[in-house]
Amino acid sequence: MLSSSHNAFLKTFKVISFTHKTTDLVNMGKLHIDVANRKDRLSQLSSLGISEIQYLSTCNRVELMIVDDQELNDTRINEVFSVFDSNWKESEIKWAIDNSEVYVGLDAVLHLFKTASSLDSLVIGEREIITQVRKSYDECKALGLTGDYLRLIMSKTIECAKEVYTHTNIAKNPVSIVSLAYRTLRDLNLKDDSRVLVVGAGETNTTMCKFLFKHGFKNFTVVNRTLSKAELLAEQLKGKALALNELNNHTEGFDLLVTCTGSEDPIFTKSVYDKLLIGEDAKKTIVDLAVPTDVHSSIVDNYSINYIEINRLKGISNKNLEARKQEVDKCDEYISNKL
Repeated sequence: MLSSSHNAFLKTFKVISFTHKTTDLVNMGKLHIDVANRKDRLSQLSSLGISEIQYLSTCNRVELMIVDDQELNDTRINEVFSVFDSNWKESEIKWAIDNSEVYVGLDAVLHLFKTASSLDSLVIGEREIITQVRKSYDECKALGLTGDYLRLIMSKTIECAKEVYTHTNIAKNPVSIVSLAYRTLRDLNLKDDSRVLVVGAGETNTTMCKFLFKHGFKNFTVVNRTLSKAELLAEQLKGKALALNELNNHTEGFDLLVTCTGSEDPIFTKSVYDKLLIGEDAKKTIVDLAVPTDVHSSIVDNYSINYIEINRLKGISNKNLEARKQEVDKCDEYISNKL
């Protein structure tokens, strides 16, 4: 708990925040500072008399945490953004002011506690944010931008977030579609030497395959419309690569099919599926994460398969997300008691 002796410091602690709630995610990139440029860009804020600086940037959030003796009024915020990017025009500075939220003192601490505890995330309860907060502090510390005040705040923040995750159910039920797919797949107890046929090499399948590879699966064939992308993922998985137009030539069979493409029509029709079976009649497992689905309904209805599809997973995800939201009040109370 922060003691009354910290009150003087708290008045100097401020957070300027951009999140999915206030800012168009497409424009969030305006606020990103490349790692190579962060020291030079953020150090410029010191010229305003700001003594400590921490910068956090994720795909749907940018937080600028500062220790500043001056009141954070409109004039001061204008000065901060003018220095934050010296190339910004007046219209861009106005955009930043209009799209930011400002927190001061205990409100700033409370905001940071909730951020690290994932109460303010696009997906409530995702633990990744605590790692991102810690990493941003370590980076800014290494750049010489932080001091004792931010060290104290970050110590309390990480401590609070860990306790929230431990003592509440905010992160208990998974909501990631890929995570849910893997958990469902795990319960089927497939052998780690199963032949895994992967169709599509986008972000979803890449993440799914990393789960599988991490947990011992080792026999991958990756198929993609663009062969170079299939080769890139196959290299990471120590597997083989094929172009999508060569799918009918795959004669090594499969035990597990993982598919996620952008096709408007099913990739796996009865004729395609029959060829891939190469005469085998053992029960197969299919993970279909495409929207619309890649597997034709005739396969689901007429073949012996374990079918894990995205609509069912979305239903579980939504239910779990609602369960997480029910924990928010409990987490808020827990965090308030830490102040």
